[in-house]
Amino acid sequence: MYIWLTLVFVVIVDRLSKVMIQHSMQLGESVGVIPGFFHLTYILNPGAAFGMLSGKRWFFVIIALVVLAVIFYYQRSVPKEQKVMRVCMGMIGGGALGNLYDRLFIGKVVDFLDFKVWSYIFNFADSMVVIGGFLLVIMIYRMEKSMEE
Repeated sequence: MYIWLTLVFVVIVDRLSKVMIQHSMQLGESVGVIPGFFHLTYILNPGAAFGMLSGKRWFFVIIALVVLAVIFYYQRSVPKEQKVMRVCMGMIGGGALGNLYDRLFIGKVVDFLDFKVWSYIFNFADSMVVIGGFLLVIMIYRMEKSMEE
């Protein structure tokens, strides 16, 4: 249940944020929220995170579908008590689904979160994949470490 609630929440927040950006900004426009540190900058990304593998749209569609299939398959084997692990899986799945939507219906991914201390622009879905993946790796590492003891 936690996986699916989290996944739906991530997709809704991601879609709403992207629609708001698309309807309130022009492509390429940048608005300083905290000038010099954080801006909203509307771009369409033809690649993956950080613009890598630009133009490989169908490759990323397949990757997203594989990630979603793996989450769907493995979610049954995750004990119900592992709520945080289930939330992490939902974050990853929701992020994958959010960007998959963009690739299928727009052809590129809507990015807009622009921290000027870093030269990359990303979106909420990207954040959820990275944070969920990072936390999941830590949890798996800790579980394996505790089994060794």
